Amino acid sequence: MSLVVLDPGIQCTVQAAPRVRFRHAGVPSSGPADPVSMALANRLVGKPADAACLETTYGPAVFRFEAPVQIALTGAVARIHLGGAECPMHATLDAKAGDTLQIAAARTGVRIYLAVSGTLHADVFLGSGSTYLPAGLGGHEGRTLRNGDHLALGPAAPVPAIATPDQLILPPAASYALRAVPGPDFTGGAEISPTSVYRVTQRSSRMGVEIEGAFPPHEGASLLPSSAVFPGALQVTPQGRGFLLLPDGQTTGGYPHVLQVIRADRHLLGQLRPGDSIRFLLRTQLEAEAALRAKQALLQAWMPDFRL
Repeated sequence: MSLVVLDPGIQCTVQAAPRVRFRHAGVPSSGPADPVSMALANRLVGKPADAACLETTYGPAVFRFEAPVQIALTGAVARIHLGGAECPMHATLDAKAGDTLQIAAARTGVRIYLAVSGTLHADVFLGSGSTYLPAGLGGHEGRTLRNGDHLALGPAAPVPAIATPDQLILPPAASYALRAVPGPDFTGGAEISPTSVYRVTQRSSRMGVEIEGAFPPHEGASLLPSSAVFPGALQVTPQGRGFLLLPDGQTTGGYPHVLQVIRADRHLLGQLRPGDSIRFLLRTQLEAEAALRAKQALLQAWMPDFRL
């Protein structure tokens, strides 16, 4: 049986577990831009947290199911219709053979995750089925999905219909307060204050998100040697713009690395859309570790196999 792509929207890819232990070789992690939402979708159809899903961007998107299947949608907020009837997000849904799933344009947030019962086929590269678009690796032929694509689905036993607990539903907003620790090129507490507001520009992709605001100048910003960077890194360019790295972002960079969004908040970066506002809240390493333990405990109570 298969899932048929009738309209993939702006960008739809297959994403699964991140690609780990290869950054030293210049291979980004890839994987979901919002791993919490992907894990929630998989939990609703009885699959492991990092099982392959479809990651749609903004919408609208349309899919058809050629056999009975259970599905779930999480992430950005949008209206969805299955077989012509409006259905909720964050719930297990039963699709009949021939049913069409219509995802409207996202009202808030960017990425919607579609999990399907049964194994969604993905091309595995270096241990992960996640798509890395710049190099054409993993996922479905290493590319975005197109009209007419058929994605193979393995059989699956039905699971009880459930819904995401209310305390785990964090709908994307238009304003974010992101906790961050100082990066290696941070030069002082007055550099970025909690009252400083930054805005997401139109430059946004799975590689990273550009933000604009009052970044202080950094002496020799264009002359720094390249060094390791990771998703969640905030670098400032000589033009005075910030760039927040996402899962497909490069593994090294030469711009000043002024902040690092803490691991507990990194999943929020995948839902930043142009025009959204951001404030950065400075935290110590110990505070960042405590925040990670607290959020990990909250999520693992319902998703025991999930790791931020």
